[in-house]
Amino acid sequence: MLLDASESQLVLVDYQTRLMPFIFEGDAVVANALRLAKMARLLDVPTWGTEENPSKLSENVPELRALCQKTLVKMHFSAVEEGLGEWLRPPAKAPQGNARSLPKHLQKPAGGEPRNMIVIAGCETHVCLMQTALDLLEDEFDVWVVTDACSSRTERNRDAAFDRLAGAGAELVTTEMVAFEWLRTAEHPAFRDVLALVK
Repeated sequence: MLLDASESQLVLVDYQTRLMPFIFEGDAVVANALRLAKMARLLDVPTWGTEENPSKLSENVPELRALCQKTLVKMHFSAVEEGLGEWLRPPAKAPQGNARSLPKHLQKPAGGEPRNMIVIAGCETHVCLMQTALDLLEDEFDVWVVTDACSSRTERNRDAAFDRLAGAGAELVTTEMVAFEWLRTAEHPAFRDVLALVK
């Protein structure tokens, strides 16, 4: 199965300024997260951020935070425990109108089509990213972990998390894989802009 931009949402987990200097390959990880967020904006993919205990660990990298529609402040390691699932799959709105409204079978579902493909990246991979991704899988989302936009303080912890996530059913992808699957064709109107971000 390929990613579909119209069915995707992007979640960026805990790229916090006090944490990033201690993260393995931290600069490259942030650069790829920024590419993802910019591509998401070009392709109308909703983008959400999370921050773990920002009073101690600080807010996310400012350029990244600015590209998120909303940022969830959390104390649980899994953002799902703090309500991320409700952001990704909001409850259906009650139908509005009066007795002369269209019959139910002709009404469009409130909020449009669901976006169940969750593209997720972040730090630390073996803690907040992994626990959030596992909970999203349990909540029946399709989860795609962007490996080159994830890391931990050690490479060993990061790689152990990738093994566990793959075993649980998450798809492991790279930033470029996401870009070209979201585009699907060189004829896409945003192709040149996305290609510029990848190069």
